[in-house]
Amino acid sequence: MFRLIPLLLALPVGFAFGGERPNILFIIADDQSPFDLKVYNERSTLDTPNIDRLAAEGTVIDQAYHMGAWVSGVCTPSRHMIMSGRTLWHIPDKPGRDRNPHVHDPLKVPPDLPDYTMAAVFNRAGYDTMRTCKTGNSYEEANERFTVRHDAMKREGTHEGGSGWHGDRVIEYLEDRERRGDEDPFLIYFGFSHPHDVRDGTPELLRKYGATNHSDIDALPQIDPDNPPPALPINYLAKHPFPHGHPASRDENKVSGLWSRRDEASVRNEMGREYACSENIDIQIGRVLDQLEAMGELENTYVIYTSDHGIAIGRHGLQGKQNLYEPSWRVPYIVMGPGVRKDARAKGNIYLLDTLATLCDFAGVEPPKTNEGLSFKSVVEGRRETVREVLYGVFGGATLPGMRAVRKGDWKLLKFDVLDGLIRRTLLFNLKENPWELLVEHQDPNMIELIGNRPGKHQVDLSNDPRYADKLSEMEAILLEQMRRHDDPFRLWNQPSEK
Repeated sequence: MFRLIPLLLALPVGFAFGGERPNILFIIADDQSPFDLKVYNERSTLDTPNIDRLAAEGTVIDQAYHMGAWVSGVCTPSRHMIMSGRTLWHIPDKPGRDRNPHVHDPLKVPPDLPDYTMAAVFNRAGYDTMRTCKTGNSYEEANERFTVRHDAMKREGTHEGGSGWHGDRVIEYLEDRERRGDEDPFLIYFGFSHPHDVRDGTPELLRKYGATNHSDIDALPQIDPDNPPPALPINYLAKHPFPHGHPASRDENKVSGLWSRRDEASVRNEMGREYACSENIDIQIGRVLDQLEAMGELENTYVIYTSDHGIAIGRHGLQGKQNLYEPSWRVPYIVMGPGVRKDARAKGNIYLLDTLATLCDFAGVEPPKTNEGLSFKSVVEGRRETVREVLYGVFGGATLPGMRAVRKGDWKLLKFDVLDGLIRRTLLFNLKENPWELLVEHQDPNMIELIGNRPGKHQVDLSNDPRYADKLSEMEAILLEQMRRHDDPFRLWNQPSEK
C-alpha cells in the first residue's frame, strides 16, 4: 500500500479519476536563432509553413531566453536546464567535468537530480515517454529515463542521414501506438541534429536558398546572381568591434564552410545552408502534425517549438552561440494546444528552464521538488503577459569571468570581462528603439550601402551617453543582484569581490 501512495500523488490533478489527459510534443532544434524565422523577423526569407501554423494556431513568446553557459559547448548546460528545470549554477556538467564550480556542492546540485528530470517525472505520472535527438552535449542521465529512445547524430544532406531520420522515428512510434491501441498519454521529445553545423542541406533545399555545401577552405563560395542566397543580417559586421574573449573557439574558427571568414559571400552562403536545414526540420514537423491529426490526437496535444539557444552566423561579426547578443541569447518559443490563445503573442520573459514546470502544469502533474523554473501556462492562455521582470544571462566558457547580460523592460546591459582583464567593455541598449543591437560600426556609410539599412542616430550603444548615466547605474545594480540571486561564483571588474 505504501508503494502506491507516491504513484497516486504523481497522477495529474483533475485527471486521476477520469477525463482525457493531454499529450505533449516538445520539439527542439539545435542552434537556431529566433531571427531566422519569419514569425520573429519579417526580413527573413526562410519558409516554415508548419512552424507558421503553430504560430497561427497558438502563441508566440517574444522574450524567451536560455540562461547561458559556463562552457563553450552551450548546448550542454542549456539541455541540462531544460531537462531539470534548474538554473545555470545549480546543474551538473558532463560526468568527470566541473566547469560549474558548484558541481560538487550537493546543496546547489542535488546528486539524485536525474530522478527528477523530465522523463522521470512523466514516467511516474503514467505517461509514455519517447525521445529522438542528437547525441552528445546533452544530459545523458536524464535522457536515459525515456522509455523509448532513438538518439543519433544526423547532419547529412540526405533523408536518412539528416532530419528525416528523426522525423521517421516519431512517425514510427505514433504508428506503433495506434496499432497497439495504446491510450496512455504521451510525452515525445522530438529533437533534431540540425541546423547546427555542419549545415549540409539536401540538394533541392540548397538550390532553393542559393547555397552550396561549401567545403573548400581555400576558395570563397560563388553567389549566383540568378539564384542568390539570403541577404546579410541587418546587424552583420565583417569583424566584431573588439576581442570577444574566446579567440580559439571552434565555433568562431573551425566551422566547415565558414571558418574564420566573415565576408559577404561566406556569410550569405552559410545563411542559405542554415535555411535549407531549417526548412527540412519544418517538413518533418509537418509530417508529425499530419500523423497526429490523422490519429485524432492533435486537438489534445500541446505542441511546443523551440531551440536550445540561438546562433550568430555573421551578426555582429560573430559566427557561434558563445555570446549574449540577442540572436544567440534568445530562442524561438511557440506553443499550441488546449486552452492556448490562437494567433497571439506575449512577452513571456521566460527561460528554457521554465519548460519542465510548464509541461507539468499542462498535464496537471506536480513539479519535482528540485524544480526552480516558473510555469508560463498563464502566459500562453492570455492571463498574464510575463512571469518575471528581469532576465539574466551568462557566457563564461572561454576566458573568465566572461560575459554577463541583464534585461529589464526595454533595457539591456551587456558586459565583457575577458582575456584576463585585457578587455573590459560595457554596452547598453534600448531594445525597443534598437532591437538589432546596432553599434556605431553599423553607421559607417559602406556598411549602410552593403546592408541596405540606415540606422537612426540613437541606434547605438548608449553606455557612454551621459543622458543615460542613471539608467546605466540602475542596470549595473540589477545585474549584481541577479548574479547574487543565482549563485554566480564570479564577479566582474567593477563589482565587489564579496570573498
